[in-house]
Amino acid sequence: MKILGIGNAIVDVICKVEDQYLINNQLTKSTMKLVDEIEFQKLLSTLKIEETISGGSVANSIVGLSQLGNDVGFIGKVNDDNLGKKYEEGLTKEKVQYFYNKKKEVSPTGTCLILITPDAERTMVTFLGIAGKINQNDINQKAVQESQMIFLEGYLWDEGEPKSAFDKAMSLSNTKIMSLSDQFCVERHKSNFLDLVKNKLDITFANEQEISSLTDAKSFTEVIEFGKKLGKLLIITRGEKGSVAIKNQEIIECQSKANLKIVDLTGAGDLFAAGFLHGFINNYSTKESLEKGTEMSSRIIQKVGARLD
Repeated sequence: MKILGIGNAIVDVICKVEDQYLINNQLTKSTMKLVDEIEFQKLLSTLKIEETISGGSVANSIVGLSQLGNDVGFIGKVNDDNLGKKYEEGLTKEKVQYFYNKKKEVSPTGTCLILITPDAERTMVTFLGIAGKINQNDINQKAVQESQMIFLEGYLWDEGEPKSAFDKAMSLSNTKIMSLSDQFCVERHKSNFLDLVKNKLDITFANEQEISSLTDAKSFTEVIEFGKKLGKLLIITRGEKGSVAIKNQEIIECQSKANLKIVDLTGAGDLFAAGFLHGFINNYSTKESLEKGTEMSSRIIQKVGARLD
């Protein structure tokens, strides 16, 4: 197996809202907020659902990699409930090996409200449910050791049981990749994330907002300087400014695609990572890998949701 993804197994509930809805509910546009089940259900009761689909950041990337013909797998915790069954079916349909055995749990399968505003930005409200209770016993040792690399998401890193799962996977793997996931995650775990990026990861994916927050950079020049000193592969997406790969003194840039009809930015970073990693594991050059990432992210933002058909 080329890549094993480990992340929060979340079912996405996609809804379209006006900006005022975010203001009324004290939500910050383009970020992710964790809520309990009561608050989640309260918000859900006020919304019209457009689509329900299996999601989760790294899971989206892994599905993208599978669609590009790569041998991939995923570990994520769901309940043996209706949403959990749908989640597993969604992965199986996409030819992703799912290394988790569902069982009846007290907490339900995790769910995320994806609120799309008229400017195509997405704001997420997540009830983690059982996904947030992943622990080291849920990590399939054989699957980790038999994969060439693991791909983790910042969303997964949390004190307690999730961290034990994260650490076990890291200890068993040769090549470790992580996405910083969200500025909310970066701010919450800044010192731990900085340690991971500097000392434990081989490849880090981040958008400009996340990496600037992590490094307390006042400008993108400062981000570049951090990347050059890092000595590991750092991939940064910059929206309409394109993307950048930095390793040692080498800086490679790729422009974004122009004149796209942007519908929904959900999954843009996830599918970018899928495209880049497809290139990386199939011996593309760094520039070609960035271009593949750009192609994949350009396709996903022209449709609703984070999975390509």
